[in-house]
Amino acid sequence: MSDIQLQQPDRMVSVREIFDIDSDLRVPAYSERDDHVPEIDTAYRFNREVTLAILAGFAQDRRVMIQGLHGTGKSTHIEQVAARLNWPCVRINLDGHISRLDLVGKDTIVLREGKQITEFQEGIVPWALRRPVALIFDEFDAGRPDVMFVIQRILERDGKFTLLDQNEVIRPHPQFRLFATSNTVGLGNLNGLYHGTQVLNQAQIDRWNIVATLNYLPRQDEINIVQARVPTLNNDQGQQLIDAMVAVAELTRNGFAAGDLSTLMSPRTVISWAENNEIFKDAELSFRLSFLNKCDEAERPVVAEYFQRCFDQELAESHQLKAV
Repeated sequence: MSDIQLQQPDRMVSVREIFDIDSDLRVPAYSERDDHVPEIDTAYRFNREVTLAILAGFAQDRRVMIQGLHGTGKSTHIEQVAARLNWPCVRINLDGHISRLDLVGKDTIVLREGKQITEFQEGIVPWALRRPVALIFDEFDAGRPDVMFVIQRILERDGKFTLLDQNEVIRPHPQFRLFATSNTVGLGNLNGLYHGTQVLNQAQIDRWNIVATLNYLPRQDEINIVQARVPTLNNDQGQQLIDAMVAVAELTRNGFAAGDLSTLMSPRTVISWAENNEIFKDAELSFRLSFLNKCDEAERPVVAEYFQRCFDQELAESHQLKAV
C-alpha cells in the first residue's frame, strides 16, 4: 500500500465465497497486501458464529471480543479473517508489564542535527488509530485495570482519543478496527487455570459491542488441522493415531470440566504431541514430553487412564528412549 493512512478498501467480498459460510454478508477488503497483513494459513478451520462476529467488526466497525479457553485459536481466528481481507493487523499481548506509556506514548530524547532534543514518541494506540489497522488486544483480561482505562474512550461509538501531553484529539481512521481476546471475560482467575488475569471493570466490558465464545473444534476438524500441520500423518494410519490423540485430549477437557483435572490438552498441545511423535517415533514418550509432565503428580494416574483407554496400552511408570 502506497499510503496506508489514506487508502480505503477497494472491493467487497462475499462471505459465502471466501469463508464458505452460508451468509449474504459482504465485507470490505483490500486488493493489495502490506507488511502488516498476516500470512494466510490454509489449514485453519473457521467457526461460523465467531467468524461472522469478527466479520461484523470489520464490516460495521463493531468492537468485538472473543473469549474462550486457551488453545482454541482466538487471536489466530481474527488474524486469519484479516489475512483473507488483506486488512493490516497488529496484535498486542497485554501482559502485566504493559504500561500506559506503552499504549499512549512518551517523551524520548533524540538526536537532531547534532543536538539532543525531547520529542514525543506516540504509542501503539494513537499509531493504530490514525491508520486502517485492526488492533487486537490479546489476553485483554491480563492487562492491569488501571492501564486498560486508557482505551475506554475508543470503545465508544465516535471513539475519539485525547493525547493530553500533546493537547491533541485523534479521530480514528474510518477503517480502524478494534478486537480483543480473553479467557475469562474480565471475571478474574475463578478456576485457578489463568493465573495473572484480572477482574476488569464491568462498565468497560459493557462497551464491547459483540462478545463471541470460541470452543474447541469438533473431533474431525481437529484431526484435519493436526494432519495439515504434520503432513506425514495424512494417511489412514496417521488418521487412526491422531484420532486416538484427540480422543485423549477430549477426555482431559471433560475431566477438567468435571473437576478431576486442573489442566487440559489444547489443540496446540495435540499438535505438539504429533510433532514430537515425528521426532521420537513413540506415541507414549511423546505424550509424556508434550503433556503428562505438565500435570500435577496426583492427577497423572487419571491422565494415564485416559491414555490407556484410547491407545489400549498401559502408560508405564517410567519410560526411556528406545535403543536405535
